[in-house]
Amino acid sequence: MFQALWVEETTPGVFTRRIVERSITDLPPGGLLVRVEYSSLNYKDALSASGHRGVTRRYPHTPGIDAAGVVEASESPEFRPGDRVVIAAHEMGVNTPGGFGQYVRVPADWAVALPPGLTARQAMAYGTAGFTAALCVERLMREGVRPQDGEIVVTGATGGVGCIALLLLARAGYASAAVTGKPERAALLRSLGAGAVLSREEAIGDAARPLLSARWAGAVDTTGGPLLAAAIRATRPGGVVTACGNAASPELSLTVFPFILRGVTLAGIDALRPAKPERERLWRKLAGEWKLDLDPITKEVTLDELDAEINAILRGGQVGRVIVRLTD
Repeated sequence: MFQALWVEETTPGVFTRRIVERSITDLPPGGLLVRVEYSSLNYKDALSASGHRGVTRRYPHTPGIDAAGVVEASESPEFRPGDRVVIAAHEMGVNTPGGFGQYVRVPADWAVALPPGLTARQAMAYGTAGFTAALCVERLMREGVRPQDGEIVVTGATGGVGCIALLLLARAGYASAAVTGKPERAALLRSLGAGAVLSREEAIGDAARPLLSARWAGAVDTTGGPLLAAAIRATRPGGVVTACGNAASPELSLTVFPFILRGVTLAGIDALRPAKPERERLWRKLAGEWKLDLDPITKEVTLDELDAEINAILRGGQVGRVIVRLTD
């Protein structure tokens, strides 16, 4: 038996959360049984934990798209009991029981060996957010955006993806600017590497103009909506904008002028897309040359304390990363 967060529809349209006892036999089939040591809280988890059927179709459900822990049983020759693994940016926790339970059973292909240099706790401080931020920064580099080309703007900068993107950009030698709706966090954002901190209103500027003054060499956008449109309209000729989220809006309203007059590239980032060899390579990079000290932006909670953090992230109140300790 083990503990798990349980989200259920108690009356039509009303969802509640509680901690329940479950049995390993309740878990779905899969090649790998993992005892979860740490998970992490992402915006997608909060939506799933709130009954958002655009994320999770079937309830009752245990969310948690991230998990790091120890293999307890394996049907795959790739892993043996005792191996340490990380699972992130897959279907776990969306429509299968996720990392907010002390055990998960998943296809072996979803797991990556925890690379040397990372503990389970450190891996979950990255989680899907850090993995996504690394994909964004690598995409900028692959598209030819160089540090000498100018500033990279990061929207939603106090969130997990935003904070880690700022740190990775600084590690790679880029100057950056942070956009946030939390002006009281300006000092934190500067400590993460942001050379400038802008309000949302400053970043959006005149929304009626098809083009803004060309300021950014590139962008990491986590919000969608008006901030993404503004980042595209303010990107320099030949610049690249990476888009990885829709926390503000899935809509995008702008003209084609940034693309046909400035040659701006809009690059979508899908963290579920990379094949396993690419995932392994990127996790090794996060454990090696891109390893970050995330303790200053990481808050650790227990499963019993998770409910309050879910409410906070839904209100836009989460800063940095929240990790969940599943071990006693």
